[in-house]
Amino acid sequence: MNRNISLYEAIGGAESLRRIVESFYPKVQEHELLGPLFPDNILPVMEKQIMFLTQFFGGPMLFSDEYGHPMMRARHMPFPITPKHAEAWLDCMRRALQEVSGLDEELQSYIIERLSGPAHHFVNTPE
Repeated sequence: MNRNISLYEAIGGAESLRRIVESFYPKVQEHELLGPLFPDNILPVMEKQIMFLTQFFGGPMLFSDEYGHPMMRARHMPFPITPKHAEAWLDCMRRALQEVSGLDEELQSYIIERLSGPAHHFVNTPE
């Protein structure tokens, strides 16, 4: 991956990020561990995820501009998140990245690497 551009630019910006999130959330909803943690109307969650990932990957500060500091660990505290939940979330994202055309394997691996820290940081419940 070209380290001279943001990850947001490397994935193809807003359009590509939206495709990733739209591929990701059906997998989350279908997952036996993750699905029950999410509301039936997933669209608001998807929009927040697009805003957050845009910012997290080096694009415009959409999430902070709308909601303030992300405080993602605090926002996830009401939900019991185990290491298995974190790995399931990352697996859903890995599969979504594989479905989005134009993302080479090195870029996909780098994205998962970047998301692994936050995913495990949200763990608040032992197995």
